[in-house]
Amino acid sequence: MNSHSHEHGHEHHHAHHHDPEHMKSVVNRLAKAIGHLEAVKKMVEDDRDCTEVLVQLAAVRSAINNCGKEILKEHISHCIVHAVQDGDDQAIIDLNDAVDKFMKNS
Repeated sequence: MNSHSHEHGHEHHHAHHHDPEHMKSVVNRLAKAIGHLEAVKKMVEDDRDCTEVLVQLAAVRSAINNCGKEILKEHISHCIVHAVQDGDDQAIIDLNDAVDKFMKNS
């Protein structure tokens, strides 16, 4: 079995099984959200109307949340299924922790 560690220090003993096309789609969505956030930054620098800035920030937040949902779905569909098959209970614990953090910041 493959083993890798994440930045937060937890060890996983299951291999991640991501659909490359799905991950490419998520990366593209994130790139668009980054571009949108850069545009919002420019709006602030240009002293644009605060309400316009807030609306655009809400759109960026929505785009980021949608990316998070897509990553979560992919993780459950592939990584968690394989982790359960491998008896990796830590993966479920880590998923619950990640969902708590993701939802708290939504």
